[in-house]
Amino acid sequence: MNTTSPIDWTSWHGEMKATLLFIVKDGQVLLIEKKRGLGAGKINGPGGKIEPGETPLQAAIRETQEELVITPHAPRKLGELQFSMSDHPDIICHVFRSDDFSGTPTETDEAIPVWTALSEIHYPRMWADDRYWLPLLLSERTFIGRFVFEGEQLLWSEMITDIAW
Repeated sequence: MNTTSPIDWTSWHGEMKATLLFIVKDGQVLLIEKKRGLGAGKINGPGGKIEPGETPLQAAIRETQEELVITPHAPRKLGELQFSMSDHPDIICHVFRSDDFSGTPTETDEAIPVWTALSEIHYPRMWADDRYWLPLLLSERTFIGRFVFEGEQLLWSEMITDIAW
């Protein structure tokens, strides 16, 4: 992977604002198999675009309710991901973690719930950047991740850890 970023991150801004939310409970993380949209067929956390007038936290809760029919309890922001992508608008993604929820994870037209042991996360079915920041989220460390993609190929990455939000 190239060591010099092709992006000037000091002037970069994400055109699309999005969220991801991960529920971690009893040594497992609740992931989804995405059925449509960006990343269809991949495994990730529930999430999506922030709607006008929503905060990132409100969007993360709404998306989790829509995709899994559950409500996360006390989500907290642990990360921020900045994506420069060749075939999509640049994305800034706020990443949250929750340790409990109400309801029963249920398949919807958007997602299939996938409980996964923390020691058995199948990174090859995820986006290439996930292996850099998901372990930080699971260990409750804060982070900013910057990633440059050409299609689905990760060309460059940078992680900044232990951020004070």
